[in-house]
Amino acid sequence: MTRESIGETLALVNACLNGTSALLIVAGRIAIAKKNRQLHRKLMVSAFLVSAIFLVSYLTRVGLTGTHRDPHVGVIHYAYLTILITHMILAVAVVPMVLTSLYFATKDKLVQHRKIARITFPVWLYVSVTGVIVYVLLYVVPV
Repeated sequence: MTRESIGETLALVNACLNGTSALLIVAGRIAIAKKNRQLHRKLMVSAFLVSAIFLVSYLTRVGLTGTHRDPHVGVIHYAYLTILITHMILAVAVVPMVLTSLYFATKDKLVQHRKIARITFPVWLYVSVTGVIVYVLLYVVPV
């Protein structure tokens, strides 16, 4: 296997991890809306672990193959750039938000947890979903 083929495989793995994280986040939100705290906790910890595995895999891919240039032009290219820029900014911002949400939850500080989780949920979901979209635009949408 070449570095490029490993990088492409990792890119697909990363998209799958992002998609899995998104599904776990939504399932966790549904669980807490149904007052199932135990299931909510398991789903959100799972989403956190999947996101952490994603980060390691993503950094490995970038280390092997570097960043990738979007080959598209026109509307697709500008849509890609818009999604990528917002994804990157929010991906950096969401890390302390998730860690703070988890901290408050583990310390049973539920008022503080709910307050930050209301903001963390949509940001984390956006980052996970747009991670999949970035992959699709770079590797699936034809030039």
